[in-house]
Amino acid sequence: MSLDAIGIAGSGLTLHRKWLDAIADNIANVNTVTPTSGNAFQARYIVAQAGAGVNGVEVAGTAQGSAAGILVSDPTNPLADAAGYVRHPDIDLGEQMGDLIMAQRGYQANAAVVDRAKTTYEAALQIGRA
Repeated sequence: MSLDAIGIAGSGLTLHRKWLDAIADNIANVNTVTPTSGNAFQARYIVAQAGAGVNGVEVAGTAQGSAAGILVSDPTNPLADAAGYVRHPDIDLGEQMGDLIMAQRGYQANAAVVDRAKTTYEAALQIGRA
């Protein structure tokens, strides 16, 4: 069984990058308004799973948030229905910011593993040359 530290950390980098992309999309659309006749913006959530064997992690897919969203009274909005309601996404900005911090830290940790593994591999090559 071979442990490929750079490959495993690389899979973590990919997972965290996709997680960061989903969070950025969710935050960018937190104030997106739609008419009550349509669906609200659906938040994207990354589903992770263990890779085969010792090959790190992989993205198993994405899960979508609620299409129903939240009805908000905003009679001055041009998208408001006859009762004055519009549909906002059901996205908690505080939760997204917490997820953002975790995803950033995970990305940084995996990048540090790649850097240290590279340094270790280079040192091992120098030992072999001596």
